[in-house]
Amino acid sequence: MSPDWPLETSRLTLRPFVEGDLEAMHAMRSDAEVARYLYGEPAQSLDETRDSLAKKVAGSAWAKEGDWLSAAAVERESGLTVGDMALHWVSERDRTAEIGFVFDPRHQGKGFATEAARALVDWAFTEAGMHRVIGRAEARNTASARVLEKLGMRLEAHLVENEWVKGEWQSELVYAVLDREWN
Repeated sequence: MSPDWPLETSRLTLRPFVEGDLEAMHAMRSDAEVARYLYGEPAQSLDETRDSLAKKVAGSAWAKEGDWLSAAAVERESGLTVGDMALHWVSERDRTAEIGFVFDPRHQGKGFATEAARALVDWAFTEAGMHRVIGRAEARNTASARVLEKLGMRLEAHLVENEWVKGEWQSELVYAVLDREWN
């Protein structure tokens, strides 16, 4: 199952990634500030980003638990790919998904992440039949936490130093919203 692409919001088009997204994806994934709160290091080369993009282009089917749905968030006015959206099917039995997002710093602070995430969460509830959608953020990542809060998610956990990432203990915030709470 996948959305009936594209998903449209007031300012964005969400669509599967295409090879033409390479430069935009590299701009996001090679930025040290963007990668700061992600598990991986910044992309070091265009070839590294090309490999990551190829996986997104080839494998964005949402057919079973464990699958990832990837979408490029494209600003309609400019035609620029400004974000990288992901929806992870966490549990079939529990009907749970996890939302994730990465946005180009040049396009942050405009509400694009909230707008794009709202479209994917809405699809998860209304079309995919999810009961619960979660979002996780490194505790210092206040921008991502704000996006999750703007979606109407509640903070359910603050896990203190629960993961060793990039040579340090990191803490994690876990947010969630249920289908009956989604407006």
